[in-house]
This record gives sequence, structure tokens and C-alpha cells, in this order.
Amino acid sequence: MEYNLNGYLGGAESGGSSGKKENGRKERKSFRNGMFTGVILCLLLVCCIYTVKQLYGFHKMRMDSIMGQTAEEAPKGLVNDQTMSKLEVLEQAVKEYYYQEDVDTSEMINGMYEGVINSLGDPYSTYYTEEDLEELMDQTEGIYYGIGAYVGMDAQTGMAYISGVFEGTPAEEAGLRDGDVIYMVNQNPMQGLELSEIVAQIKGEEGTKVHLTIFRDGEKDYLEMDVERRKIESPTVKCEMYDNKVGYIQITEFDDVTVDQFTEAMAALNSQGMEGLVLDLRANPGGNLGAVVEIARQLLPKGLIVYTEDRDGNRTEYSCDGESVFQKPLAVLINGYSASASEILAGAIKDYGIGELIGTTTFGKGIVQRVISLSDGTAIKLTVSTYFTPNGNNIHGIGVEPDEVYEFDSEKYYEEGYDNQLEHAKEVVAGKIG
Repeated sequence: MEYNLNGYLGGAESGGSSGKKENGRKERKSFRNGMFTGVILCLLLVCCIYTVKQLYGFHKMRMDSIMGQTAEEAPKGLVNDQTMSKLEVLEQAVKEYYYQEDVDTSEMINGMYEGVINSLGDPYSTYYTEEDLEELMDQTEGIYYGIGAYVGMDAQTGMAYISGVFEGTPAEEAGLRDGDVIYMVNQNPMQGLELSEIVAQIKGEEGTKVHLTIFRDGEKDYLEMDVERRKIESPTVKCEMYDNKVGYIQITEFDDVTVDQFTEAMAALNSQGMEGLVLDLRANPGGNLGAVVEIARQLLPKGLIVYTEDRDGNRTEYSCDGESVFQKPLAVLINGYSASASEILAGAIKDYGIGELIGTTTFGKGIVQRVISLSDGTAIKLTVSTYFTPNGNNIHGIGVEPDEVYEFDSEKYYEEGYDNQLEHAKEVVAGKIG
């Protein structure tokens, strides 16, 4: 018997090879199809990414053009095409999306002007509307309708406070004190407002009342007060003669009427035989540079009273001829609320050594503001220069230090009516009188 091994082996091998070839063709076709699909998907993904990048670039270029944010086209001035375009965008956004429809455009405009000045970061620079300017002028003249108290602004806390209370006024009757912080006016919080805005809310028609929420150091809770508004003629100078021939003059603020009031007070005391003087500048927030210079000329020897320097180093000097130099014993009362013009006078007296400063270090406002009127009836107040005492001391942020530190006893004053600082100053002056 013969065995055809090749046939046998060949027959069996011939059928398996045909099946494998068929499967190989299918696998190669499937691979080519998958590879083609993958390439197409990759191309689509690249196209999508490119399209998104192009759209984003176009959008960014458009927004940069509108908003003026490109480094190459940075605005060179405040008013230009870019800022005007942005204002138009802001106004349109408010019209389309702000939830209230009755938006006061005039308030937006005033807010825009205020924002320009506020951006300086200077608490003493302010924008005044026509109404604000009118109130400022009334205050400078010394006549207004209000409660009878000076209001100052703490530059560090941004809070308004009572810096002085007139005698015989609604403020005194209500029990307001120097240093009281004004937290709310008519239940409206005062944080973040300008001093002029706060004062405007306190003032009002004669006979009406204003509700004040006060924070007072030492009290556990806020104090609530209703204070009547009346016509107030600011008595910026008060004088008195004591039995030991020691005269007393208090200057609460330097405004247009202060020079004449001071001159009259000095004449009255001299006519009564004054042999020494206590000059009280405590809680005096300042005022007009011209007024304090004129008063200084009635006290200082010949020489500089104060000088100012602007940002370019230009110097302006205010001097005294020395014809009315005060040659009697003099004590000057100062405290942390004595600021600006009162520091000019106290600093000059200290530099010349013609009087002794008693109390605590002054506020430290050694800069000068100027009110610039605009053609539409509004105005701006800008800090324009720094002032220096006769010896060249810049006291801004530092204050004028007293020759003798003597703290105020508020408990005795408000409970017993005893002014320990004043009594001590009277003793100092009396001890120097022949």
C-alpha cells in the first residue's frame, strides 16, 4: 500500500491556507478604514481648535478695540476715544441689564466726576456739585442752618466725628461731645461717604430734626439723638477774662469772620488789663490759610509764619512784620483734633518760642487745599501744596508736639464741668506774670 504523504499532507494544508488569506484581507481592510476614520477625526479636531482660536482672537481684538486695553494703544489722557467708547458700553449695559429702569442720569454723571477726583486717593480732594459748593460757601461765611457743631473726617478710619460743639446750640442741648463718631444719620450709614455728603445730610430746613446714631468711646452701645436744626451764626472766637488777669481766647475754626472776631477779642481783653493769655486751639479743624496768617500777624515777631511748596518745588512764603508781637506770657492748648490752620499757628508759636504748647500732639494735616471753580457752577477742591513751619518742619502725618504733654480728663469735664487742661494752662500763665 502506498501512502501519498504529499497528497495527504498537501490536501489537508491546501484548505487551511485559503481561509487565512481571506481573514487577512478583511483585517487589512478594517485597519485601513479605522486609520482613515482616525485621520478624518484628527483633521476635524485641528480645524475646530483653529476655528475657536481664530474666533477668540477676533473677539479679543474687538474688545481691546472697544475697551482700550491693548498695551500698544494705552490711553495717554483721561478723555480719549477709548474711554469714551467704554463709557458708551457701560451706559448701554446699564440700560439693558440694570434691574431698575428709573436711573437718574444726572446722578451717574456726578458720580463719574466724583470718581475721577476720588481716584486720587486723597481724602481732602473733593468734587462739589452746585448745591455742595453753595453749602461750602455758606459754611466759610460762618452762617448756616444746622445743629451747631463742627464735623471733621478721620482720614484713617474714613468716619466723620464731632470736632467741636457751639455753646447754646441744639448740638450742646442734645448732649453731643467732641470726638463723637457719626455712625448713622436718619438711619442711613455714613461709611464711605464724603465729609460734604455727611454734612449735607445733617443740615436742613430750620425747625426740622435730624436723627443721629453716635458711637462714643467708653459707651457700651450706640447713642441715639434727635437734634433740631436752627439758624447758626458761627461764633468762631470766644473770650473771657479771669480774676488773675489771665485772658482766654478760644478759636474754634478759621473762616472769613474769624480775623475780625479775634481782633475784637484781643482788644476787649487788653482793655480789661490782660497780663497773660491762654489761646485754646483744641478741636480746631482748621480753615482758611489767609485767616490764620492774619491772626498770626497779631502775635508773632518779624519773620516767616509759614511757607508752602507745590509738587514742582515752587515756594510761597507768608511773613509777619513783627509790629504787633505778643510779649506777654502765652500758653496754647492743643489736642489730637487740632488740625491744618490751627497747626500752622501752633507750630509757628512753638518755633519762635513765644508761648508754651500744652496738651497732646495735634492731628498732623500739613497740606493745603484750593477750591477751583468750574464754568458750570460746580467746583473741585484739590490738595495743591505742602506747608512747613518757620523752622522748615513738615508736620503732615506727624503733628505738632506739645511742650508739655497734659492729658484731658473727660470724666471730670462731663461729670463736674472741670476742664483740667484749661485750669493747668491758666496756672502756667499766672506763674509767669510779673
